[in-house]
Amino acid sequence: MPTPAVRTRRYLNATHRRFREWKMIAKGLLSTDHPVLAHLIPMRRCNLACAYCNEFDAVSKPVPMETMFRRIDKLAGLGTTVMTVSGGEPLLHPDLDAILSRIRSTGALCGLITNGYLLTADRIQRLNRSGLEHMQISIDNVMPDEVSKKSLKVLDKKLQLLAEHAEFHVNINSVVGGGIKNPQDAVVIGRRVLELGFTSTVGIIHAGDGQLLPLGEQERAIYRQMKAMEKGSYARANRFQDNIANGRPNNWRCRAGARYLYICEDGLVHYCSQQRGYPAKPLEEYTVADIRREYLTEKGCAPHCTVSCVHQVSYLDFFRGPQERVPAPPAGATPDTGRLVQIE
Repeated sequence: MPTPAVRTRRYLNATHRRFREWKMIAKGLLSTDHPVLAHLIPMRRCNLACAYCNEFDAVSKPVPMETMFRRIDKLAGLGTTVMTVSGGEPLLHPDLDAILSRIRSTGALCGLITNGYLLTADRIQRLNRSGLEHMQISIDNVMPDEVSKKSLKVLDKKLQLLAEHAEFHVNINSVVGGGIKNPQDAVVIGRRVLELGFTSTVGIIHAGDGQLLPLGEQERAIYRQMKAMEKGSYARANRFQDNIANGRPNNWRCRAGARYLYICEDGLVHYCSQQRGYPAKPLEEYTVADIRREYLTEKGCAPHCTVSCVHQVSYLDFFRGPQERVPAPPAGATPDTGRLVQIE
């Protein structure tokens, strides 16, 4: 159990974070010329090798801290309101605390996506001091298997440490789809998460080639049961994944490249983790003109997209900014890997 001091700091931090989240939404409604959310990759290497994941390798070196600082400052200059550090596994980066502190110094909301394996009490307290505001961990099953080692059995002790020490918001995402062997595990995970005092969400994951695998009837039933566990939130307000779970395409305006930016370890701007390769323009050269162009560009991959963070960000602009299809990306815009789905 957390101490009274930790509970007090957690409450104060949550109150301040909610105020800033409302400011983020207000700014997003007032102007379309800035990114709402950017994902930064400081480390492509990961300590795991989940079968469905195409976002890691086993050899990459960490991006130097000063390089990360320049990218953070550039995003701040573009008016970015939320910056989330992902990977790979970002906890492998030796300067992660400094990177998170730099994000906070810009005034942006600061998030971290991690597999949680490297968390200790001391590491969590360092994350508290860095100013981290939101952490997300995805837990795929109750027992580890050949698809994923991100299991409740392995991570439950890490969750207990977070419940005791974390002063930031923690969300645990359970998943269905993508070859997960026992979909009912998501319910077990969700109940444990709520018991520990965290928020719980459910996501639909893609296969290793980035394509959506249709959900079976059991998976759809589990998905509906998990959605009922979610607390009211901005994330729950959208119905994108509900349609995907039921095999229906979404008719929406994807604002990737404008409201959402994915910055790879090489410092290039991509639409998202599943569309790496376009526009593939260096962040240091990215301008408001690029944001305005991509804001109005229709993406052919949007109807069956599973990238929920892009859904949520684009929800701010569903009522405005009609989009147009543009010609296929130029020959020079090639993807990071042939395994990924590319813009149609």
